[in-house]
Amino acid sequence: MSKGRFISSLRKALTEVSYGAALHGQVSAVLKTRMYIEHMFILMILGDMLGFPILPPYYSLRLLPYAVPNVKAWKHRFYRERDFTDVIYG
Repeated sequence: MSKGRFISSLRKALTEVSYGAALHGQVSAVLKTRMYIEHMFILMILGDMLGFPILPPYYSLRLLPYAVPNVKAWKHRFYRERDFTDVIYG
């Protein structure tokens, strides 16, 4: 292994370790918050489908094109069977 490749791999390893130590918890918390916000956005738009009329139909139809790509994943997440460990460790 050449000296330049060794230094490059050492730099990459140190970068990953520092990311894991300093930022991983914050990044995962931000991504989890984004997931919950997107979940609530789709619930507001498609709430009529589940019996939760939150927004008037006019506004729901105006926002529907932004929610259509995520509908399948949202329905899967909303209807999935939950266990008590999801609440404890979620």
